[in-house]
Amino acid sequence: MTNLIATTEICTYHNVTYTFISSLNEAGLLELEEINHTTYITESELQKLEKMIRMHQELEINIAGIEAITHLLQKVEQMQEELRVLKNRLRN
Repeated sequence: MTNLIATTEICTYHNVTYTFISSLNEAGLLELEEINHTTYITESELQKLEKMIRMHQELEINIAGIEAITHLLQKVEQMQEELRVLKNRLRN
């Protein structure tokens, strides 16, 4: 079973508003689950959220900036995977 963490706990621990977390969810950057009128995040999503919180708090990056950075990082990961596959093909 997946461990769930209440977003209220995250907001308190990281000193962020629920609106920030909700905006990340609306932008498609984060998946939230609602159970009995309480919003939760899975442990697997927590690491992504904490990275986005650091971008927002320490670097003062807004939601649109976080969205752009996340998109670019995903593209880099895809390109690195493609490069790995191509290198393996060349070796064979």
